[in-house]
Amino acid sequence: MPRAESWLKLAAGAIFAFLYLPLAVVVLFSFNDSRLNAEWVGFTLDWYRVLFADTEMLNAALNSLLIAVISSAGATTLGTLAGLALHRYRLRVLPALVLAPIAIPEVLMGVSLLIFFIMLNMTLGTLSIILSHITFCIGFVAIVVQSRLAGMDESLGEAARDLGATPFQAFRLITLPLILPGILAGALLAFTLSIDDFVITFFTAGVGSSTLPLQIYSMIKIAVTPEVNAVSTLLMCLTLVLILGVSRLSPGALRGAETLKGDETP
Repeated sequence: MPRAESWLKLAAGAIFAFLYLPLAVVVLFSFNDSRLNAEWVGFTLDWYRVLFADTEMLNAALNSLLIAVISSAGATTLGTLAGLALHRYRLRVLPALVLAPIAIPEVLMGVSLLIFFIMLNMTLGTLSIILSHITFCIGFVAIVVQSRLAGMDESLGEAARDLGATPFQAFRLITLPLILPGILAGALLAFTLSIDDFVITFFTAGVGSSTLPLQIYSMIKIAVTPEVNAVSTLLMCLTLVLILGVSRLSPGALRGAETLKGDETP
C-alpha cells in the first residue's frame, strides 16, 4: 500500500507540474532582461513599463474590462432568474434550454452567433461581443444560483408567507439575502469568463474592435515577446483573484462549473 501511495503522489506531482510549469515559465520570463525567451539573463521590470506605455494594449485592456463589466451584469441578472426558474419548476426541457450554451462547443457557438448577427444586419463590434458574452455566461450564473438555492431552507420563505408577507416581500427579505453570495459568485465567474474569452470574441468582434485576448493573439503571431509574458502574467493574476473570490463566496460554484466544462469536452 505505501508503494502504491508513493506512485500515486508521484503521478499527481507530474500532472500538477505539467499543468502549472508553463504558467510559471511565463511569469518568470516576464521579468527576464532579454527579448528572447531562451535563457534567463537577469531581473527587470522594463517589460511592464513597456506594457503600460503601449496605447493599443491599454485600449484593448480597457475595452475588455468594459465588456466584462457589462456582460457580467447582464448575465448575472438573467442567470439569477434562470437559476430561480430551474429551482422552482421541474420541467425537463428547462435545464437543457438554460445550460445548452455551456455544453455547446465554443467554435459552434461563435459561428452561430456570427450568422445570427449577420441575419439581423447588425454591425459587429462591442455590442455584438457583449451580447455573445452574456449568452454563454447565463448558464454558469444559473448553476451557481441554483446550487445556492438547493442548500437554502425552504421553510424560511414559507414561514414569511404564513406571517403575511407577499411573494415579492418573501423573496426580497428572505430569499435574496440568502442567495446573495451565490449571485455575487456568479457575477465574478461571468466576469472571469468574459474577460479572457477568445474563441467566441474572435467570431463576433468584427473589424476595429479588439479585446485583450485578441490583442495578445495578434502579437504572438509574430513572436512571444516579454511584453506578452507581462500582460499574460497580469491577466493570470486577475483571473486567480476572481476565482479565489468565487471560491470564498460559493465553494460549490467551481465544482459545478468544472463538471459542466468536463461534460463539454468530447
